[in-house]
Amino acid sequence: MSISFELKKHVCNEEYTVFLYISGSTILRSLLTNQITHLNIEIKDETIAELCNENKSNIFPFILSLSKQLIDLTFSEMTYTQRLGISTFNLSLTSCISSTLIKLKIDVNTFDDCLYLLDGRLECLSILIVKIREISMSLSKIDNTVSSFESLYRKLLKLNHFSLISVLHTIFYDAQVVPLLQRMTNLEELTLFISVLRSESTYIDGNYFYDEILVHMPRLNKFTFNIITEIVNANVGIVFPLNDDIQFSFKKRGYHQVGSYSDYNPTMGVAKCHVYSLPYQFELFIILNNFFPGGMFNKVRYLTMNDTSPFEHELFKLVSQDFPYLENLYICNFCAQENKQDSSTLIVFPHLIALKLGRSHINYAEQFLFEKNTRLPRLRKLTINYKTLEMVTDYFTNDAMRLNCANLQSIDTDGPFVRPKNFHQYFPLL
Repeated sequence: MSISFELKKHVCNEEYTVFLYISGSTILRSLLTNQITHLNIEIKDETIAELCNENKSNIFPFILSLSKQLIDLTFSEMTYTQRLGISTFNLSLTSCISSTLIKLKIDVNTFDDCLYLLDGRLECLSILIVKIREISMSLSKIDNTVSSFESLYRKLLKLNHFSLISVLHTIFYDAQVVPLLQRMTNLEELTLFISVLRSESTYIDGNYFYDEILVHMPRLNKFTFNIITEIVNANVGIVFPLNDDIQFSFKKRGYHQVGSYSDYNPTMGVAKCHVYSLPYQFELFIILNNFFPGGMFNKVRYLTMNDTSPFEHELFKLVSQDFPYLENLYICNFCAQENKQDSSTLIVFPHLIALKLGRSHINYAEQFLFEKNTRLPRLRKLTINYKTLEMVTDYFTNDAMRLNCANLQSIDTDGPFVRPKNFHQYFPLL
């Protein structure tokens, strides 16, 4: 028997209501205890306040303790922009224990939370799909290392499917993530989405993956990945592999469908590499820059673009074609466009709902909001500096933006402001 809860608005109250409803309903408690095998709780509101965390941390152990037949649990929060994951770090072993759970999909705050979920309290767990907000230095007492002298119990022998998604940059990939993966010796399917920050090192490529991870997983038959490596303080002694070399390092290990692009700026001492399996399987694509080679990314709904050289009209045209179902776009670029005269071709983002321009040059507001350049028929949310908004709208009198702004329901600016008299005429739904 399966049951689902989908929380969308006023989540703190509704989530607590769910907690009270489950705990107070004799029928539902009986179903959870004796019949329910699959439970799905998804939160889809990006405006959730952090005070929800306590409620979420209460619900998770409560469900585990009550559900004696539960084999599949989803406790996820569908957002990439908020600190929304639960924390298992402060929960006792006895409060989060299950002898039946086989599959768990969950969003957590820290890498420690992930380690605690794999410390033996979920004794039958074979599938773990985890989204971690931040991978930082471990504060737990769990030993996440494996040496040749350790007994087999340190290895995660029952785990055959592991998925890890973490969007924020981490400097602890080698120290935290790699040792954990090396413990998964019976893994058959691995999904990895991670952004790694390194110093005076080189890119993570196929050679690194094989030597440090894949050689420990003899049963692995499916590897889906999206790996970003950013090298800071890149000195002249480091030889960075070319893009073809990066792809070949995967292909020679049997991973033939791979996309990648890299960028080395010796002046700034920064090098970047983005490598991903194809066809691309994630809803999120981050830190796209001017070296993006193109491709087809039908599953992507959330895209971030970031570079220290300007984004031109042709790149946005490519993005609109290669990400046909894009709903959320975040642009971080303070460089003025150099080829504004080349913007004669109209670009259309038919599904774009949210556009974030708060950390970008005014040219990108002109690029996206002027209807002669871009059409955004479904735009509902805009993040922008108020001064930029005043300038591009000519103090809310310029008709060139009215079409793209007509359906806006939310504008987030860098501070409070007093709406001028013609503001409502320009944004009729606000």
